[in-house]
Amino acid sequence: MTRIRFQQSLDQLKENLLVMAGLAEQAIQRAIEAYRVRDLSICDLVSRSEVAINRLERDIDQAALDLLAMEQPMAIDLRFILSVIKINADLERVGDSAKSISERVRNMEQMPAVPELPVDIPRMATLSAEMVRKSLQSFIDADPELARAVLMMDDAVDTMNRAAYKSLTKVMEEQSHIAPQALNALMICRALERVADHATNIAEDVIFWIEGSDVRHHKSVMAQKKAAEAAASSG
Repeated sequence: MTRIRFQQSLDQLKENLLVMAGLAEQAIQRAIEAYRVRDLSICDLVSRSEVAINRLERDIDQAALDLLAMEQPMAIDLRFILSVIKINADLERVGDSAKSISERVRNMEQMPAVPELPVDIPRMATLSAEMVRKSLQSFIDADPELARAVLMMDDAVDTMNRAAYKSLTKVMEEQSHIAPQALNALMICRALERVADHATNIAEDVIFWIEGSDVRHHKSVMAQKKAAEAAASSG
């Protein structure tokens, strides 16, 4: 395979991943809209999109593995292909999370209506979806700084998820008649937290691709650094 053909294959791999990204992003947006308007027909769209997402995931993985086997690329090309494989897996899981949310919406619609639950799912959904959008934009633009901005957004989603767990478990303990609805809301929050995690993974892979830096577990590293700084200042 000549260098020109190899570059064309890399471009095609990126293009296919962007199609996959569009499907996954659309699925999570539809799932969120299904929750907001309680429209089960939107849930059907989410379920149907999973078939296309799964098929494309397999195709992208195979194309990436073929390039690794035939070309044995080095340096940034190798990092790009490895990142595509990992991003591909995270996008498929975003699709899974969208389906999980849509299934919970179905459950909620089959149950009696309840007073508003003490959780702001639309706000959490907006932030999680924004993380996905920005992580994908960082990939399109090869922008590690935008990817780093995504990493900084994850704490807010984690905080909202913990608050949701606390408030919704309290509802389940104190108001057993609406516990099933609270449980479905809790599962939606967990799915959104996982979406944010997948967006974080994508951002980390973009940084690895462009800079060759492994920034996984950045939270624990930052926590250790802050602890060390605090100890130094107190000493």
